[in-house]
Amino acid sequence: MNLPACPSCSSAYTYEMGALLVCPECAHEWSAEQVDDEAAEPVVTDAFGTPLTDGDTVTVIKDLKVKGQSQSIKVGTKVRGIRLIDGVGDHDIDCKVPGFGPMQLKSSVVKKA
Repeated sequence: MNLPACPSCSSAYTYEMGALLVCPECAHEWSAEQVDDEAAEPVVTDAFGTPLTDGDTVTVIKDLKVKGQSQSIKVGTKVRGIRLIDGVGDHDIDCKVPGFGPMQLKSSVVKKA
């Protein structure tokens, strides 16, 4: 059985001790269930904790200043057909905002419509 590397020090010399996995180099102990949970796909949620999926429609919940433009995205702007991405920083939504064009948004400033 191929055991995962230590999440604390990345040592490849981990071993099983009962229900736990142990690292002999840093003495870190963890359960195999923790490894399975961390490998799962992260869930992107809106500002209120509702899970988002590709193709959803979201509403902006606060005014957003846009670099290089004098106007801002207003509260209540609906954005249709979002795509979830692993973007720059905390930006995890790729979309086309009406009146502004394509851009990336943070899921913490939208709610699912």
